[in-house]
Amino acid sequence: MEKVKNHFENEAEEYDKLILTLIPYYQEMTDALMLSLPFKSQENIRVLDLGCGTGNISAKIKKRFPNARITCVDMADKMIKRAQHKLKNYTDISFKLSNFQKLEIDEQYDAIISSLALHHLENNEAKFKFYEFIYQSLKIGGVFYNADIVLGSSLYLQDIYLDKWGDFLRKKYSSQEVENKWLPIYRQEDRPIKMMTHLQWLRKIGFRQVDILWKYYNFAVYGGVK
Repeated sequence: MEKVKNHFENEAEEYDKLILTLIPYYQEMTDALMLSLPFKSQENIRVLDLGCGTGNISAKIKKRFPNARITCVDMADKMIKRAQHKLKNYTDISFKLSNFQKLEIDEQYDAIISSLALHHLENNEAKFKFYEFIYQSLKIGGVFYNADIVLGSSLYLQDIYLDKWGDFLRKKYSSQEVENKWLPIYRQEDRPIKMMTHLQWLRKIGFRQVDILWKYYNFAVYGGVK
């Protein structure tokens, strides 16, 4: 996780431009995440943004839910600083610098969301336990939705996923950069699991109405209701 943290510390200033070149349909994916929140626009909801990055998702939530109170969590100090700058006009957003495994919270939330972060948890046990932590941190009727990278259900499908992602990356980067930089970073730092495993775990923990809201090959938005 320290390597991942350093990676994001180094990329914080360029993250908003960089992410558009690395994630297909990033804006559409994050719009789907934001639209998953089943609340009325003026409700006073409490939201936890896990892996807030530069604050993109929280900014979208505040536009749709102006009375939302948000806690932004990230393990990279420079990401937190960028998010604080982007969200500086809001007085009801707090920021917490923390690794997910060390995260402590003392309240329950109406919504917990995450974007391109949970796949960094090191193994299946850590991911499952963190899902349990999320479930316990929600109010009854609260929702959890995650936008993240996933694996295919078979090696054949996973090869298709990587081929399609590679095609997207080559629109902005040379084949050499894709093969020698971006795909090696993915293989070294990311720990995605199968889409169906996520859904099975959420149901096992107790989430209801588990569903996939949006998907493009190896990127998906999914979650459920407590």
